[in-house]
Order: sequence, then structure tokens, then C-alpha cells
Amino acid sequence: MSGFSAEWLALREPADAAARSSGLVGFVARPGRLLDLGGGTGSNIRYLASRLPSPQMWTLVDDDAALIAKAPPNVLTHRADLNRVLDDHDLFEGCALVTASALLDLVSERWLAKLVLRCRAAGASMLFALNYDGRIVCSPEDPDDALVQRLVNEHQKTDKGFGPALGPDAGARAVQLMTAAGYTVRQQRSDWKLTADMRRLHLELISGWAAAASAIAPASAGAIAAWRARRVAHVDAGRCRILVGHIDVAAVPGR
Repeated sequence: MSGFSAEWLALREPADAAARSSGLVGFVARPGRLLDLGGGTGSNIRYLASRLPSPQMWTLVDDDAALIAKAPPNVLTHRADLNRVLDDHDLFEGCALVTASALLDLVSERWLAKLVLRCRAAGASMLFALNYDGRIVCSPEDPDDALVQRLVNEHQKTDKGFGPALGPDAGARAVQLMTAAGYTVRQQRSDWKLTADMRRLHLELISGWAAAASAIAPASAGAIAAWRARRVAHVDAGRCRILVGHIDVAAVPGR
């Protein structure tokens, strides 16, 4: 999970909290041992702690020591490579809930399938929030929005450290794998709806999308740079709005 700065995680945290499904939190709510995978600075825990019953015994897992150092107090932290953490049976044993935020679109299908089986063996519920689903809607519209969206979604499926990433297919594939494992599954959209006042987040997204699109299609770098400039002009004029599609997925052992 290295590569995400604390500044970026802090910038996106309010948008994440506003988008998430509180109903799905209630669906999986159980006290006990709670495991947060790829937890970074603990934004997922900060969101969930006031919405889940007590007692709560949290373990946050990430491979970035600098991010873990910013985790909430009274949270057990475990620095580990997420590629290896699924082989740690003791970490999952006795967990009431295994959760993550903005993770599944980065992992491979093989990794996700193994995670679902590990949770099933432990009898744990699952809650995976803010899985990108491929939808990007920008306003005002631009003729090259569709080009950039297509290239970004292609980039989303490149290796993010776990093998070929699920990208926009992550939420739907999670539902299929959880259902096949005997879970009762619910899903709900959790779209970012970014208003004109969220300037810094707009600019970070636009720059990140332009870089990803250019990496996939270097021959289109000029057109992408021009698209970026037009979108930034909309942000500077206070007229930019962006929807980024996400899906939250929750599962409980068969009911």
C-alpha cells in the first residue's frame, strides 16, 4: 500500500465519509476484534468507531510505517506486506469484522478470492467501502472526458503490487465471490459528489487522471494535457463538479 501520502489521505477523508453507506455499517455491526486492511492513517477506523458497537479491539494493517504512525490511539498496528498478510491465520482468527476502504480496486482477483476464503474460515463479516466502479462524470462536460475516462479505467487494471488489478470490476467481483462463499451480501453506491468548493481535491484528481491516461497512451499526451488545462480552468472559475463512482459492499456469514 506504499505510495499514498498522508496528505492525500487527509484530503480525501471528508469526501469518503460523506459518500459512504451508513446502512451497510449497521448490517455488519458486531462488537469484538476488528481488522482494518491497508488502513493507512486510520480513516476507516475513524469513520467506523462511532458507528459500531463496543467493545472494539482494532488492528490496523499497512506496510507504510509513516502512515501507521498517524493511526488513532488505542489501535493495535501491524506493519505487514498485504501480499503476505493473508497467510497469517492468527491475524484473522476470532475477527468479528474484516474491513478496508478504497482497497479492492487495487488488488488482483486471486488476492480477493483468497481474502474471502480467509474471512469465511474465520467466520468474519466483511465491509469493503469506496471501491471505484469506473464512473467519472465531470461538469461542465469536455469533448475529451470520455477519452480520459477510458484510459484511466485501463490504467486502473494495471498491477498495483498485487498482480493485475480488478480496477472498476472490484465491487461486482467481490459480490460474486462473497455470495459463492455462502455469505449474505448487500451493496450500495457510495459516489463522491465533489462540489466547486473542493478545489484541492479536484486538482489532485485531474492531475492524477491526466498522468494515468498519459501513461497508458503516450501518443495522446498532448490532447490529455490540453484536457487537463481546460478542466483546471473550470476549477479556477469555480464551476467544476465531479462525480466519481464507488460501491460499498458488505457481507455477513449466511443468514
